[in-house]
Amino acid sequence: MKGTGSAYPSFGRLHYSAQSLDRAAHFREDPAWIGAAVARTETLFVPYWRGSLLIEQQPRLRAVLTARPVQTGNAVFLGLFDGVAAFAVDLSEHDEPMEVLRNARGAFVELRSVSSALPAEEAGLLATAKGLLCWQSRHRFCGVCGAPCGVERAGHLMRCKGCTMQHFPRIDPAVIMLVHKNKQLLLGQSHRFPVERNFFSTLAGFVEPGESLEEAVRREVLEEVGIQVGTISYVASQPWPFPSSLMLGFRAEASNEEIVLDMREMRAARWFSKAEIADRESAGFSLPPPDSIARRLIEEFLSEI
Repeated sequence: MKGTGSAYPSFGRLHYSAQSLDRAAHFREDPAWIGAAVARTETLFVPYWRGSLLIEQQPRLRAVLTARPVQTGNAVFLGLFDGVAAFAVDLSEHDEPMEVLRNARGAFVELRSVSSALPAEEAGLLATAKGLLCWQSRHRFCGVCGAPCGVERAGHLMRCKGCTMQHFPRIDPAVIMLVHKNKQLLLGQSHRFPVERNFFSTLAGFVEPGESLEEAVRREVLEEVGIQVGTISYVASQPWPFPSSLMLGFRAEASNEEIVLDMREMRAARWFSKAEIADRESAGFSLPPPDSIARRLIEEFLSEI
């Protein structure tokens, strides 16, 4: 693994990276500032409802950030978005969430279904909101003693009301790697992928306890396709709030070419040339969606050969 930065500086910005968001973490400890910010008329709100976010589709696809909830007591501070305070608010307890919003327009949709068409800055802000509120909804009770948890630090800490254990937002690290050899790419098709889409992607898997990132790359590739990996290079990372992953992207050079497929995990895997990828439509297969780091890993590699 080469150093701590990307070995490929041209990789560029990835979707869901909230680079326009100043998290301003020091304000989380200031209830007076948070209360004043919630009350300001210019403050932005990200409404969240049962896993979906509020999106306006006309005249263009964009996040609705001006719909202030009637009640804002459960607002989670996201940070300063272009200098303006931004909060997320969970409306999941309401069967009709639009009825408790002011200036309501648009519709609640799953972020992943529209994110590639959203401006990158908005996609990153919505990803942050989704990640925090999904985490809160899944950690209402303490994993140590089972007592209810209360929200602190403007939504960034859940404290057990029984044993006082502190719970912080959960992030699940996963490695995702483009395996290559002799200008060919090894792509696979997991059983989790929709059969009708027939898309091939880079290999990926979660990091296990006590395992380094490099070890996870080698293990996952060997387990899924029986390929031994030599040189490993870090490329970039991408937050993936579906629900709480951080994708750590690598290139991995294969030492052998014979694929031994793990049929429990994978539906298919094969080596592809640049020409085969370019002619994928006539061949009847597709690549991962353009908002994913998997797609970027493939495209960047192909641009260099």
